[in-house]
Amino acid sequence: MTETARADDAGPLASGAVPGIGTVLAGITMVAMLVPVRRGIDDPIVVAGAAFSLAAVLAFLVRRHGGLERRIGGAIAAGSSVIVVLLAGYALNQGITAPAAIPTVSVSVPIVFVAFVAAGFTAAIGVADYFGIDSTGLKRRGLQTLMLSAVGLAGLLVTPFVVVILAIPVRPLLEPLSQIETTVFTQVCMAIGTVLVTGGYLALTDRDLSFIDVRRPTLRDVAWTVGGLLVLFGTLFVISTLMQSTGVESAEHSTTQRAQDNPELMLVLVPLAILIIGPFEELLYRNVIQKSLYETFSRPGAVAVASVIFAAVHVLAYATAGLGAVIASLGTIFGLALVLGTIYERTDNLLVPALIHGVYNALLFANLYFTYG
Repeated sequence: MTETARADDAGPLASGAVPGIGTVLAGITMVAMLVPVRRGIDDPIVVAGAAFSLAAVLAFLVRRHGGLERRIGGAIAAGSSVIVVLLAGYALNQGITAPAAIPTVSVSVPIVFVAFVAAGFTAAIGVADYFGIDSTGLKRRGLQTLMLSAVGLAGLLVTPFVVVILAIPVRPLLEPLSQIETTVFTQVCMAIGTVLVTGGYLALTDRDLSFIDVRRPTLRDVAWTVGGLLVLFGTLFVISTLMQSTGVESAEHSTTQRAQDNPELMLVLVPLAILIIGPFEELLYRNVIQKSLYETFSRPGAVAVASVIFAAVHVLAYATAGLGAVIASLGTIFGLALVLGTIYERTDNLLVPALIHGVYNALLFANLYFTYG
């Protein structure tokens, strides 16, 4: 957190309003984790989740009444809630959902997923309390996160619109299109859509192209690129090993399914990853979203929030799998996004994470080709 943010946000409201909000969210988490327990599910993961959510409730309650210093209470609440996120996610992955029907709409809600989401918000409130952020600062950060989440979602949804618009004048000239040509066409549309969203955001926020961090790489940037690529694969290895050792099942990316049907597509995606996918995803999610978050969050906080947004927009790529498997895959995306976000934060040069991201994806695509080709 910047010094300006500390001075601006610390205030008397931080000792009451924020812990009060945290108490409510932690209470929702605890109740949700107790639902499967009351239904006779005695899985130790669920019981532990309920216990840690209770710890968060107590930490916020004691904080609210002045019984704990904010850095102690906030740390206990945030740490306990992060553990609940992990435990609830693991329970969902193992098929423990505790569905509850909503009579008026005939829809079942997985209560453990409610606990998962509520615990995530509770952890954020705990961090805010730790840093002495008052309700005004919390509102400002929440609104900016919501706005930039909409920007990230726009970056995802704009591609189909560009495809439809360009298909009218372009596709008749190229018909018939093979699957490979369709893939290239879609990726080009993604790049155009990302540029449109980025340009629209810059215009609406009175920024110009100087906001885009593109400059000639230095030797330091080259070192960050090489080291970052190694760290990215190392992170993937650690996460994959942890998941395998704990029996966590992840979902297959839609690209893997396409590789099984047509391995030659992967050869086309290798250059596209370096030229389009990496650069344009990093442009939007790191240079636009993460950099904008620097205005109200600390730099580490901005990296974390931008990584959550980046992971969330990938949900459609795993949508064919079960809820628990999707959460596990998004957890992997979140971990990799933290690495890319940190590298961008350290270098302030878009070219570095763009190249790392592109080469990383290219190597994955090449591996899929040799696996299914």
